[in-house]
Amino acid sequence: MRKILFLNILVLVLAGCKSKKLTADSSNKFVIENLAQISSAEDLNKIYPDATVEEGSDVFEEGIVKRPYTIIFPGTPNEALITWNDMERTQLNRIRVEKEGRWKTSNGIEIGTTYRELEEINGNSIEFYGFGWDYSGAVDWNGGKLTDSNIRVFLAPKETPPNKFYGDRKIEASEEEIDALELSVQAILYQAEE
Repeated sequence: MRKILFLNILVLVLAGCKSKKLTADSSNKFVIENLAQISSAEDLNKIYPDATVEEGSDVFEEGIVKRPYTIIFPGTPNEALITWNDMERTQLNRIRVEKEGRWKTSNGIEIGTTYRELEEINGNSIEFYGFGWDYSGAVDWNGGKLTDSNIRVFLAPKETPPNKFYGDRKIEASEEEIDALELSVQAILYQAEE
């Protein structure tokens, strides 16, 4: 009797430990890390049956690498660009979100999250690179909670910043200068493991 009870409990525990597969009914299907668990572009139609999907190929990574891509919800606030490592679209490369829609990270970062909110989520100060180049406003997690995550974010100022905030370098500025920029997240990038 005890063995049967033990086996039943074990089966229930193991069933509960299985990772839940994302479906069209999943309440968390707009969490970027969950989207990253898809195994192919075909999964997108099952998870997002109401989405328009566009596919193509283009150059990425400063124009160095040509990759196939998929865009879900193109031209809408929920647009997300997915790049792939293979032409069959079965090996995720990156997910990029740039519009203020439903997408967010598992930590709550979304388009519009402020500089100070990022520091709070990261549990440490952050640093950022200058504006006006391919990785404009890229954030360095500076040893905080998000340092080893797959999430990268890019900041943008509310108004045109002074010249000292431009260029391919980490920005050195006072807290007052940073606050005056009114920085917020303009893009979220999920980088798949290589």
